[in-house]
Amino acid sequence: MTSGVTYWVIKSLQQLDICSSCINSYTLLVSPRLLFTMFSFILDYSVYRLAPFWEADPWKALVLLAGSYVTLVFYTRTFTNALEGLLFALLMVLVSSRKPDGSSAEPTSSPLVGIVTTAGFFNRPTFLAFALMPLLYWAGLIVDSQKGIKTVINHFLKLVLCACFTAIVFVTADTFYFTAMGLDNLYSIQKSSLFDVIGQLNEKMIVTPFNFLSYNLNPHNLALHGSHPRVTHFTVNGIMLFGVLHILAIGAGFKMLKKYICQLIRVKSYCHGSSGLLAHSEGNSTLLLFYFVPLAFLSLFSHQEPRFLIPLILPLVLFSTSQNRAVKWKHVIIIFNVLGALLFGCLHQGGLIPCLLHLEQLMHSPESSNHPRHYTLLFAHTYMPPRSLLNIKKRDTHVEVIDMAGSEEETLCRTVEQRANNFTCNDCHVFVIIPGTVRATITKCGVSFKNETLIFPHLSMEDPPQIPFLFSGNWRSQLGLYILRLDRDQQSL
Repeated sequence: MTSGVTYWVIKSLQQLDICSSCINSYTLLVSPRLLFTMFSFILDYSVYRLAPFWEADPWKALVLLAGSYVTLVFYTRTFTNALEGLLFALLMVLVSSRKPDGSSAEPTSSPLVGIVTTAGFFNRPTFLAFALMPLLYWAGLIVDSQKGIKTVINHFLKLVLCACFTAIVFVTADTFYFTAMGLDNLYSIQKSSLFDVIGQLNEKMIVTPFNFLSYNLNPHNLALHGSHPRVTHFTVNGIMLFGVLHILAIGAGFKMLKKYICQLIRVKSYCHGSSGLLAHSEGNSTLLLFYFVPLAFLSLFSHQEPRFLIPLILPLVLFSTSQNRAVKWKHVIIIFNVLGALLFGCLHQGGLIPCLLHLEQLMHSPESSNHPRHYTLLFAHTYMPPRSLLNIKKRDTHVEVIDMAGSEEETLCRTVEQRANNFTCNDCHVFVIIPGTVRATITKCGVSFKNETLIFPHLSMEDPPQIPFLFSGNWRSQLGLYILRLDRDQQSL
């Protein structure tokens, strides 16, 4: 969904001889990013449309959004989280409507709400956590419109029907893409009995959200990618992504809770200071719910990465610019976003893409083309490498990509030794790609290397360098990514 459209366009241009040399690692990297950069303006449009509704200044909100490194780094890359954020923005636009006199208008976009919600669910099932509060807000507007029970039922029927239709479209597309099912299969199914049809469809049908949920609801699977305390999103990732804006939202959230508790126990005399940072209108407290409810749901999972929270930039920007909350912190915000852009835009996992571009050139060099070879690429303690940037076909067997994720030293060494001692393949080339902070581990595995390539800079937040090493003469290797080629000839001696 994130890259397929641009890949299809590039492949079509090559087949039509319009651009015979279009397919290479650079175009495969840049073209989807250009498309996502264009899509990211949906976020700007949404902020401009929503700001007046939520009592925020449109231009100040746009400046805050454009200056955030989250927008500059994450929304210009092919993350499913970025697409999730764009769909979340569209959903907020659909549920927030206002009449010219300033009052809330009756919702009229039930079909679109159903389509966007379903599309978001099939992109990432976690979208339901983001969509929960907008959908409840939308449902509240319908109930409060006082148009009668028939109108309410009509809205919900439109939503359900459009959601079901959209789900059928996605399931059909996924089934055709992930299986060998074609027109011939459909023709043979049509000739079968009803029960046979149901049985065959049940076997071949692909419902990607269920696969996503079955994998991620297994704690063992999540542990393979790293386990974190349940408060990581709240205490670390929110601050890492949004800085002082997250802290302001937390302060306002606590004051909102204090106000409602005071109202609940009806002791107003003890609550004189409860109206400070807290919103003076219901809109501000609603925005806080749009921000904290998804954050709370995502905190239920043990694996918590910062990118999971990037859709929350929209309600946070709207909240921060209402009542000029962010103005007094503008210098802190600027410095924070410059440092964030350097960290996440350049340093964090920064060597992975150049590494893949380097390996792609190596595997498609004239020498490799004339003498076919088998390549094994073993990645350890890096993010999952995007196989598409290696410019290899889906069914190619001469390239094997092994993602070891954050494997322990024993598992890593055992795998490397197995590859080094595999003498059944005469013309095999094994490359081990690891961060500089793990370089010393490989030396304990009892294998030798023909050569090594250092790509700088590269910072792995999962394996950060120790501070003393950064002030030594070896600091560059600690902030680099190594491409190590196994010396299989030496192993055979």
